[in-house]
Amino acid sequence: METLKNKIDFAVVFRVKNANPNGDPLNGNRPRVTYDGLGEMTDVCIKRKIRNRLMETLPKSKVKIDKDEKEICPVFVQSDDNKFDDHPSLRSRADEVLSNVKIEKDIIEIACKTWFDVRAFGQLFAFKGKGSKKTKTKEANETGDDKGVSIGIRGPVSIHSAFSINPVDVTSIQITKSVSGEGDGKKKASDTMGMKHRVDRGIYVFYGSMNSQLAVKTGFSDSDAEVIKSVLPRLFENDESSARPAGSMEVLKVVWWHHNCPSGQCSSAKVHRSLKVTDTDDLDKLISFDNVNGLVPKVIDGV
Repeated sequence: METLKNKIDFAVVFRVKNANPNGDPLNGNRPRVTYDGLGEMTDVCIKRKIRNRLMETLPKSKVKIDKDEKEICPVFVQSDDNKFDDHPSLRSRADEVLSNVKIEKDIIEIACKTWFDVRAFGQLFAFKGKGSKKTKTKEANETGDDKGVSIGIRGPVSIHSAFSINPVDVTSIQITKSVSGEGDGKKKASDTMGMKHRVDRGIYVFYGSMNSQLAVKTGFSDSDAEVIKSVLPRLFENDESSARPAGSMEVLKVVWWHHNCPSGQCSSAKVHRSLKVTDTDDLDKLISFDNVNGLVPKVIDGV
């Protein structure tokens, strides 16, 4: 199967209105904000949303395991509240497919063929050694067979964190607990308070890139790139929650730069800088571009 032929850069411009795009658990789940006041959304959070959309889009694959053919979800890193299978951990999910594979090259090949997100973003697989603290032998100590083995896969798709183009205002409101779990449940605990936070409004941008040289190692193809391209405009579909009500987060534009060579017509830094985003609700004036070595972007409207 042919892998990604030419380098690809992309950007996603989205709007946040009265929502918490990515709370910080170390700061009372307040929206993440930089020291300059810019709203932030981590790359891990963005990848989670991409994986969720991929789980809705990609068909289940058939994998032969112990002479039986099983249906496997093509996304390896699944969240606990949105799982296709009953595996309690990533290790359990990996063992189902890779437990009988001993050669590192074969492990990488099978993992990349089985799971789309491993093929795209990469993954670290950690395996236990033959021994343990209780069962160590003199031979194991000498040969190092009791040590675990980690196999790292570098993915060709890299994604930056998203930042707002202007400082954002964060509003915090106090909420009252109106039910009680104490006693017979008849007494309301109106004195029990909590906090809820939101970004009033902000235009955010994140960038990404697809490396054709790393794609050769994982088997990431042009058709795989098209799959990611298709899910980016609907990144926030089926992603509603109390912190992110339906319609409060919206993809406005997806910008797609397809280079004409594997190494790219210019660096990703220059490509990303060429995009100019204006804080406006007029979508016709939202983005503009500088000319970068004849690289013409394709603009896709959000769903």
